[in-house]
Amino acid sequence: MAYSAATVACTAARAVVAVAGGYGVVQLAVTATASALARGGLAPSDAVVAAAMLGFPAYLGVLLWALACPRLLRLAGVLGAAAAGCAAAGWWLQPGMPA
Repeated sequence: MAYSAATVACTAARAVVAVAGGYGVVQLAVTATASALARGGLAPSDAVVAAAMLGFPAYLGVLLWALACPRLLRLAGVLGAAAAGCAAAGWWLQPGMPA
């Protein structure tokens, strides 16, 4: 079965957006989670380890959802919005910010 060049390009773009965008979103979410745990009283080293361990299944879930998402534009929009939200949460939760 032969696939058109557009189908191959769209599938490749979806895979790149899913892998790179999913990694970026989960990295920002792990950063925000570690900051929240440290701010909540957990030792900073323990907060980083706990957040990193939660990041592995989170990345799997994001990656599976991203590969199952039927539209590339929706995928990019949701990952972009999630990245912006996680970045804002991480910035707000960093040390020195008001509680």
